[in-house]
Amino acid sequence: QVRLAESGGGLVQTGESLTLSCAASGSAFGDNTVDWYRQPPAKGRELVARSFSGSRTLYVDAVKGRFLISRDNQKNRVYMRMNSLKPEDTAVYYCTTLGVWGQGTQVTVSS
Repeated sequence: QVRLAESGGGLVQTGESLTLSCAASGSAFGDNTVDWYRQPPAKGRELVARSFSGSRTLYVDAVKGRFLISRDNQKNRVYMRMNSLKPEDTAVYYCTTLGVWGQGTQVTVSS
């Protein structure tokens, strides 16, 4: 069974960038859809971006034009580059595929 581990979170200021990484072990991402979700403080988990097989991607309106999801199947990793970060992007970020979730990585954006 695939296991996922996110990394790359941290504390940044408004306008700065971060790149999150989701590493899979135990199984490859292959052609499976991989999602990035986030959970802001005291709120529910919400979809942020989706990487379909091939190069097709999907972004929610709140991050469209600022976030970029990509995948490296050889390294078995999915990335999310987050630019022009805003305080409202503060959340724990999770990757998920095939019903499996990672442990999350905290992103905090100070104003």
